[in-house]
Amino acid sequence: MPSPPVPDRPAPDLVHVDTGCLLVDKPAGRASVPGLGALREAHVLGDVQARFPEARVVHRLDMATSGLLLFARSAHWQRVYAGLFAARVIEKTYVARVQGRLGERPGDHGEVELPLAADWPNRPRQQVDALRGKPSLTRWEVLAHEGPAGPTRLALRPVTGRSHQLRVHLLAIGHPILGDTLYDPARAAASPRLMLHASRLAFVHPDDGRPFAAERPAPF
Repeated sequence: MPSPPVPDRPAPDLVHVDTGCLLVDKPAGRASVPGLGALREAHVLGDVQARFPEARVVHRLDMATSGLLLFARSAHWQRVYAGLFAARVIEKTYVARVQGRLGERPGDHGEVELPLAADWPNRPRQQVDALRGKPSLTRWEVLAHEGPAGPTRLALRPVTGRSHQLRVHLLAIGHPILGDTLYDPARAAASPRLMLHASRLAFVHPDDGRPFAAERPAPF
């Protein structure tokens, strides 16, 4: 049975809809799917199912992250899109503002390849773990420097899709994402939110074989 919408916040903006999928722009602070306590009622899945009862979860965004979220419109399409994500053929791009100055000029790029695992005593935190961690790869590109000492605006492209991957990888190289109350609480209050937004999804559409891309600019 579809989850009921929660009226205290507006529904996420509908970005795209076709026979197999729909994409919405998830606001920061809204859970992707049902959680515990109050989060059991307030989530984007419920918002979407109020209009599209057939919507099914394919992937998730952290509650503090905003941006493009894809839902399937049947069990068949859920399997198809889940397979595309698992095969890493859906290109995901995020925009982030990070602490400090990374790179020398716009266009500079690099990657972070560090294995990640759950930090069990401090769940839901994740951590770099050379012994138990799963291989994890993030590519970054400088979009702009907002001052001589930062912050730096980045495009982030996760090749793998580990939990909190972008947040932990940027923290590990000394450039935590601004506003991260979980991984950088001492400085998080200086930002109104986690400065991380899923700005682009691109893939070959499984229905017609044509290239498809959806974009939503970061609201920060």
